[in-house]
Amino acid sequence: MVNRVVTGAHYGLRDWLIQRITALLMAVYCLALAGYLLLVPRLDYDIWTALYSSQVVRTFTLLFLMSLFYHAWIGIRDIVMDYVKPAGVRLVIHVLVILALLLYVIWSVQILWGY
Repeated sequence: MVNRVVTGAHYGLRDWLIQRITALLMAVYCLALAGYLLLVPRLDYDIWTALYSSQVVRTFTLLFLMSLFYHAWIGIRDIVMDYVKPAGVRLVIHVLVILALLLYVIWSVQILWGY
């Protein structure tokens, strides 16, 4: 008989909850943006510029992107932990994904607030 040692109560519950919250935030943002785009009679550069010149829209866009990146991190991390067995390869993949996601965060801020 094998005794299973649980390292902590509710292991994985926090990540599951964070993925659900980030998915909800992303869905609300997408629905709001889709609603706005459906109500606008025409789409051109001036409309997009006016939309993203608002501090509120840029802030919620950054919140959407941060949610997307964190949601992606949890998903990729879980997949790598489940299917990549060599610890060294897993570490390299984790580091590369973290570096890529941090680069995306910096790039997102530069796009949203860069002039």
